[in-house]
Amino acid sequence: MSSLRFYYREGCHLCDDMLQELERLQTEWRFELIEVDIDRYPAIREKYHTRIPLLEDHQGRCLSEYFLDQATLLSYLQGA
Repeated sequence: MSSLRFYYREGCHLCDDMLQELERLQTEWRFELIEVDIDRYPAIREKYHTRIPLLEDHQGRCLSEYFLDQATLLSYLQGA
């Protein structure tokens, strides 16, 4: 099973939208989604401050930033 890391911030409507899309796809594609609230970790907040929501693969490669790039995500999941 693939593992993806989702960086978000509470109160971010773009984050809510991406999370909703990811949860919908998760039932079909069976991947683990690790949710990281950047405001809980100062070093992560500094790194991703305005780049959220952001979705990374298990190696830290960016799959989506701001909006879900479904084509890139599905390509990754098919090859993972």
